[in-house]
Amino acid sequence: MAKSNTGQWPRQIPYIIASEACERFSFYGMRNILTPFLMTALLLSVPEHLRAGEAKDVFHSFVIGVYFFPLLGGWLADRFFGKYHTILWLSLLYCVGHAFLAVFEDSKTGFYTGLFLIALGSGGIKPLVSSFMGDQFDKSNKSLAQKAFDMFYFTINFGSFFASLTMPLLLKHFGPAVAFGIPGILMFIATVFFWAGRHRYVHMPAEPKDPNGFLPVLKTALLTPAAEGRSGLFIAAIGCVLALVALGNMPTLGLVTALCLALVLVMGFVGVGASMQLERARRTHGDEAVEGVRSVMRILVLFALVTPFWSLFDQKASTWILQANEMTKPEWFEPAMMQALNPLLVMLLIPFNNFVLYPALERGGVKLTALRKMAAGIAFSGLSWIVIGSIQLVMDGGSAVSIMWQILPYALLTFGEVLVSATGLEFAYSQAPRAMKGTIMSFWTLSVTVGNLWVLLANASVKSEGFSSWIAGTGMSVTAFQMFFFAGFALLAAAIFALYARSYTMQDHYRASENG
Repeated sequence: MAKSNTGQWPRQIPYIIASEACERFSFYGMRNILTPFLMTALLLSVPEHLRAGEAKDVFHSFVIGVYFFPLLGGWLADRFFGKYHTILWLSLLYCVGHAFLAVFEDSKTGFYTGLFLIALGSGGIKPLVSSFMGDQFDKSNKSLAQKAFDMFYFTINFGSFFASLTMPLLLKHFGPAVAFGIPGILMFIATVFFWAGRHRYVHMPAEPKDPNGFLPVLKTALLTPAAEGRSGLFIAAIGCVLALVALGNMPTLGLVTALCLALVLVMGFVGVGASMQLERARRTHGDEAVEGVRSVMRILVLFALVTPFWSLFDQKASTWILQANEMTKPEWFEPAMMQALNPLLVMLLIPFNNFVLYPALERGGVKLTALRKMAAGIAFSGLSWIVIGSIQLVMDGGSAVSIMWQILPYALLTFGEVLVSATGLEFAYSQAPRAMKGTIMSFWTLSVTVGNLWVLLANASVKSEGFSSWIAGTGMSVTAFQMFFFAGFALLAAAIFALYARSYTMQDHYRASENG
């Protein structure tokens, strides 16, 4: 294993950073042109008045897949293959998915198969790469870890910035085969970079199945009888019944929405039920296991409260692009190119926050914690949607609006992103017990899946005639109404997050120093 000297950067970090830069270019390159491609090519057979809604559903279904498969990747890494081998093998599958997009530009079946393979590959490695980077640090140099995670996030946005600028133009001038093929080449280069550092990495072995792990403790808690009854098991059963109801509504909700909603219902109700009876597992599994599960469940509550942020954030690549299509802009400018604002602002805000804003706030007596940053970030995302909704109201009134007006909501949303996402990566890693790091990081990314589920449910709800008529009675368009709804959704979540965070006890689960 490669050793880390006290206070020094691990030598293997550049391999991970370089790989991440190429992988993020490949992912955001295809992601940011997905909605325009669907609208102008693949979905032309869909009636025009339904095409935008269909494109949003496909886009957010894809994002749901990307952020659902981390559960699979985390489980494979934690239990069988370790992080390195799981990342390497899924990266190769990821490359195949890109090839499908480039080859099957005229086939829905082939193109959607490519999206599935990318979701599986990208999603599977997503929690593992950041967790794998965290493994390269120990207690002797953990103070450098937050800076490394900031660099990691900076690199993600470096790749995203250039992808957002170039890919829309390549799609317009050279067609989808080239526009989707180049990200595939970048993903292959990313895989080579990652493989090249194999002899320098700290390789944490896969953990054997733990009889006192998270799921065994939950099972014991739910199924152990006691004199006080089984109210927790009853709650869990309600969740399973509601999940079956969701699956029964698949024709109305759609396959992805129904499956994701069923999963959320099972996880939520089973988690609540198990927490009500958790003490029953103490005799079988011991104090340490029970308290470990209790701490993980507290983390998952915080993750759940982050989901509204992702509802807002990911719609910048769907709802905001569709709005930009109707705004005035230079003839050469493609609406999807506005996506480049987000990574550019991230690259400016990360150093500004770390070297100017945070020190100034600390000097002013404001104690900055990870949870306070995240609560503020969720609130800023809500403010951005108040602005974007106000712009929509002006447009609905018949006034021409320049695309430059989107800069302000992009700035607010990106500031929120830096506070939530960059901070959340290190928070999730530091709070996760060693045996569950891959799994906990998977739950962090699963919050993105749930956030996109809220979008699909909102889109499905406005398709009902009764609800759409009610919205019309407010005097707002459906688009404007949804924008203000999501703004309120995020602001409410930020308030609850801040209140809950006050009682949360921070953990330190970095590995011990190799120097003792």
